[in-house]
Amino acid sequence: MNESKDAHNQQNYETPEISSLEHEKWELLQQAIQAQHERMYIENELKKQQQEIKKLQQKLAEMRRPPLIIGTVVDIIEQENLQVRTSGGPQFIIKIPEKIEPQSIKAGTRVAMNKDTMALVRVLTPSKDVIVRGGEVIEKPSTSYDDIGGLEDQIKEIIESVELPLTKPQLFKKVGIEAPKGILLIGSPGTGKTLIAQAVAHHTNATFIHIVGSELVQKYIGEGSRLVRELFMLAREKSPSIVFIDELDAIGAKRLESGTTGDREVQRTLMQLLAELDGFDPRGDVRVIAATNRPDILDNALMRPGRFDRIIEVPMPDVKGLQAIFKIHTRRMKVSKDVDIEHLANRLNGHSGAVVKGVCTEAGMFAIRNDRYTVKMADFEAAVKKLLKEPHEGSRPGVMFG
Repeated sequence: MNESKDAHNQQNYETPEISSLEHEKWELLQQAIQAQHERMYIENELKKQQQEIKKLQQKLAEMRRPPLIIGTVVDIIEQENLQVRTSGGPQFIIKIPEKIEPQSIKAGTRVAMNKDTMALVRVLTPSKDVIVRGGEVIEKPSTSYDDIGGLEDQIKEIIESVELPLTKPQLFKKVGIEAPKGILLIGSPGTGKTLIAQAVAHHTNATFIHIVGSELVQKYIGEGSRLVRELFMLAREKSPSIVFIDELDAIGAKRLESGTTGDREVQRTLMQLLAELDGFDPRGDVRVIAATNRPDILDNALMRPGRFDRIIEVPMPDVKGLQAIFKIHTRRMKVSKDVDIEHLANRLNGHSGAVVKGVCTEAGMFAIRNDRYTVKMADFEAAVKKLLKEPHEGSRPGVMFG
């Protein structure tokens, strides 16, 4: 009896300690679980930070890496070495690395090389200069043949030379002749040469590529020739196409015995243009239109048939032509009944169509100045005096702002 009491007292004595230990054990397990979660979180954060450090190190290495220079493959030597011309002019012989397939390289391929070691880094995709790509006219100009006055014969010739070969080539085959591939527009400034080219672009479905001759003049040796090659490459890719070279005299001047590097580079560009006009590579459905107001300084090689088959002179308009131009520029204006177009045309006899457009614009400005919507004859008279620089009453000739 006494022994059972002692066991019962002992059980009652040990129960609080066991409960406390079990509670402590449970808390330790919870702390261990929490510590395990924190450890996993810290390890994940450590991995993220290590990846971020690696990315930053790669960016830093790229920033410290010397820039690559662009070169053009001139020749392949024994399938292992390349003769490469850099954009600066010098040529180097470099080895083709193992990671680059030799079949992907040919003469004319653009490559990127290390600036310091000249080692080949990668092969660049074929690309055309931004000047050439920017010359393609995406939206057709709004100028049509109806917007050109006094040049009916010239418009007829340009349609025969440019539009018919593209729209009705069978006519030339039946007659047994080749269509003209080059047309040269010559004439004084403001006579409408560029307007004719814009009208051609408006009426034809061919790709129209417009470039100014001065854009083909580059600083470094061979750059101008490369632009000419890429220009005609783009024209062949986009054929049927029309290439319009404005201000041809910028690169087509007569070749002289000059010792300056700039003149020699312009001559190289001209020779590349001559080669493209009648070279071995067929041009297909590519028509070339050029314009200049200085035909007297053009090289004789440009003027011969086979390059520019047709030379179209755009003369200064006569009185009837000036009247037609006046009607074109005033058809959208609110003109009073007292405006005498025939009289204005006689006043501007000997001037170009650009002067007529300027007179119409100035007359409209005079009307706006007087807060009117209708342009009167007096406005046109004042505009003629202003543009022809006829002295006004009370003005002092030769004095600025007088």
